[in-house]
Amino acid sequence: MKITDVRTALLGDTLVVRVTTDEGICGYGCVERTREFVRPLFDILAPYVIGENPTEVERTMLKIRRLGAFKPWGKAVSAIEVALWDLAGKAAGLPIHRLLGGKVRDRVRVYNGGKNYPGDTLAEQIANLKAGPEGFTMIKGGSAFHGGMSKVPNFTYSEPRDGWAYSTRGPLTEWALKDTINRVAELKELLGDDIGLALDCGPGWTLPDAIKFAKAVEPYNLLWLEDLLTGDYTPYINPRQYRELTASTTTPIHTGEQIYLRQNFVELLSTNAVRVIGPDPLDVGGLAELKWVAELADVYGVLIAPHGTLDGLIGLAALVQVSATLPDNYLAFEYPVGRPDWWYDIITGLPDPIVKDGFIEVWDAPGLGIDFNVDEAKRYLSEQDQGFFD
Repeated sequence: MKITDVRTALLGDTLVVRVTTDEGICGYGCVERTREFVRPLFDILAPYVIGENPTEVERTMLKIRRLGAFKPWGKAVSAIEVALWDLAGKAAGLPIHRLLGGKVRDRVRVYNGGKNYPGDTLAEQIANLKAGPEGFTMIKGGSAFHGGMSKVPNFTYSEPRDGWAYSTRGPLTEWALKDTINRVAELKELLGDDIGLALDCGPGWTLPDAIKFAKAVEPYNLLWLEDLLTGDYTPYINPRQYRELTASTTTPIHTGEQIYLRQNFVELLSTNAVRVIGPDPLDVGGLAELKWVAELADVYGVLIAPHGTLDGLIGLAALVQVSATLPDNYLAFEYPVGRPDWWYDIITGLPDPIVKDGFIEVWDAPGLGIDFNVDEAKRYLSEQDQGFFD
């Protein structure tokens, strides 16, 4: 079997890749929603993989892995890797989790970081979340620099950069630090003890403020504080500062969604700089790469909660497959939702309901275990992308 083409199409605001072969089997991957600007990268990578055997995933990846970088520049490499595993699974008649060594759990826990619930007040939103059909046992909320508070005047002592309306980094004013802590207390009181709470906080904090905040919220038994110092689109890691932060508090400290490749996790893990990592399969280099990172983290006693809120339904399927194979340091992955809602009409193979009691049952269909309802999906293709499924 040989790869004959690497095609991309925009469905809504999700960029999808289709790797085709001379035997008529194809595999799918995707990029995070709203990151379609990486589309030209696929044209750069395609010549390296066309003509390769897609079932020899690692041999093929050795040709393109060096061409990626920290988020968002590893997205194309990662999407192709997912498509190769989808292809290999379909060719073998096996789910991806069997190709990655087999599942060690029959269902995978997920946490909610992106599904919104209606309500005019925070109390109403939390009440609707608790009553929701998914039965989430863990959620993640935005806080401080990641929660929009940095747009509030006098949130930090730093002046905005030229052309910016607000500061995205710097020391918090006294009221801002107190307000952020009070919001955590309010949210935790509404959630109670039945739903675990994580917070996505930055990046942008100074180390002294991060230490103060992490210590102040210790009574609330948070799952983690995410990306306080670096993270998101920061093209570096800063493990030494993270280690000082981690050593100062019992609140678990988390980072990792922007990191590309296992090699860039080594210092973070080997120095116990964080308690939790959150690589995204669509940024870290793909599914095998995420598993390598998880196994390395397990050696050092670090937990893993893969990122994925904008990964869409293809990313959801990919996360289910790889998470089923991860070691016991696996916590939960961030549940992606389909946007727009018509994505649920163009993808087949997902369970119904998808989430039950905070878990997703691992399915055993070949490859990713999902496919396109092509006739329906074609309705949403632009004129430029009409030949995507041909």
